[in-house]
Amino acid sequence: MTPVAVTSIALAVFIFTYLGMALGRIPGLAVDRTGIAVMAVAILLAGGVMSFAQAGAAIDAPTLVLMFALMILSAQFAAAGVYDACAGRIAAAEVHPRHLLALLIVVAGGLSALLVNDIVVFAMAPILCLGLRARGLDPKPYLMALAGAGNAGSAASLIGNPQNILIGQAGEIGFWPFIAVCGPPALAALMCVYGAVWMTWRTELLQPATPPHVDVHTLDRPQAIKALVATAVLLALFAAPLPRDLTALAVAAALLVSRRVHSRTLIAAVDWQLLLLIACLFVVTGAFAGTGIATDLLQAANTHMIAPDSLRTMVPGALLVSNTIGNVPATILILSLWPSLPAGALYGLALLTTLAGNLLLVGSLCNLIVAERAAATGVKLTFGDFARAGVPMALTSMAIAAIWLWVGGWLPF
Repeated sequence: MTPVAVTSIALAVFIFTYLGMALGRIPGLAVDRTGIAVMAVAILLAGGVMSFAQAGAAIDAPTLVLMFALMILSAQFAAAGVYDACAGRIAAAEVHPRHLLALLIVVAGGLSALLVNDIVVFAMAPILCLGLRARGLDPKPYLMALAGAGNAGSAASLIGNPQNILIGQAGEIGFWPFIAVCGPPALAALMCVYGAVWMTWRTELLQPATPPHVDVHTLDRPQAIKALVATAVLLALFAAPLPRDLTALAVAAALLVSRRVHSRTLIAAVDWQLLLLIACLFVVTGAFAGTGIATDLLQAANTHMIAPDSLRTMVPGALLVSNTIGNVPATILILSLWPSLPAGALYGLALLTTLAGNLLLVGSLCNLIVAERAAATGVKLTFGDFARAGVPMALTSMAIAAIWLWVGGWLPF
């Protein structure tokens, strides 16, 4: 195959893949983003654009290992009933609805900062819906708060969401330095979540609720303690000068050793679709980078001063890419085009792409999970419902984050 043909196929596959990321599916077919990415890799391999060895080399294995290990840790919390118990106790709390909203945001945001947010909201959404409906409360504002807090809380740490994990691995950013920079604006973003939901649904949140009579799920205390100890060990290891992927994998392996929880249960809870999507996107962007077109685009972007190293380009760029192709595919693309971004730009990329995910329902996987899990219980969170609170929530939190990054000297305007 001629070099021109290889370049043409790689470019066509790249455009096909990221167009699919933006649409979310192939029109007329039941093929989602992961299916599109798998098809793209198949075309690259079958067309001779890449060999299996080249495709394997394009995949960032340490990042996938770290994500897998963190999903095992989160699965341990789920197996212990921590998420179900949290959602049930929140729904059953004998407090005013506006205080219930604040409690949900604090719990969901805190859990999402230390565990992968997608798994947190996946477990909590249906229990929350059933409990709130049993009390005569409209679940929609609380679902919106769950999604918003899941995104905002996850922005605080390197292990809160997939894009932060990718950025931390690419930039070799320390776990605690990241929290020092991104933690304060993430906390402010949680306040923005409360304010936006309250202003949007204040009438519903002022209505009195019936006394709590919902079932509170039982917590498996020994398994919960095991999960907490594993988390404490992991955070301590993250503070040491050790590879995060290997230390996390060691902790995950220890969690698989159990008499009561089958290892198959924990492994089955891993989001294999997401890991496969990310692995395939690594291959697609690797093939695109090999054409030389990426280098030309990079030079053109730098010439016209549109590189993601300033707030004037990163803020609108984060809003655009997070709500079209998605923040995880966008992060992989940006890191492939600009592999040597300074630490300040990486902090900004993590914060702004995550907070931008609160703008629209399609802005993050976390939002879609909440909507799909709620729909399974008979509660429909529409695109319009989400946008009513999501637009002010995202814009105010991003403005605060941008000011913080500028004042702190991490990113110029």
